[in-house]
Amino acid sequence: MEVVVKKFEELSNYELYDILRLRSTVFVVEQNCVYLDLDSVDLNAYHVYIKDGGEIVAYLRVIDKGMRMEEVSIGRVISLRRREGWGTKVMLEGIRVAKEKFGAKTIKIGAQEYAVPFYESVGFKALPNGNYIEDGQPHVYMLYSE
Repeated sequence: MEVVVKKFEELSNYELYDILRLRSTVFVVEQNCVYLDLDSVDLNAYHVYIKDGGEIVAYLRVIDKGMRMEEVSIGRVISLRRREGWGTKVMLEGIRVAKEKFGAKTIKIGAQEYAVPFYESVGFKALPNGNYIEDGQPHVYMLYSE
């Protein structure tokens, strides 16, 4: 297992290709959701991924406050091989990066509704009246606080 944390400009062409392919596979094809994944936020985010056996098995991006939300946020969370603990590992790394790189005391996410129990398991709490629809998918705002 290898954990990688890089800014956009540090990613190789191959790393970026693998990340974008993974995001497209899950969020566009698997979830049958047409949306613009390339939203320019990537340019200023930290990209955190875990490789196992040479392939990316989990990914997320950590975004500074003011880019998408008032708080530091985490997004595009993916675990390729589900129910193997990779999602938990990458989320714990994402929380660590948010604290280390952006000094985050709180972290806000927009979680797909079905994944709320997963995010609760790593310390996030659903916000009251935090339900909304994004790209045709039900979401819930959640907050992590130290």
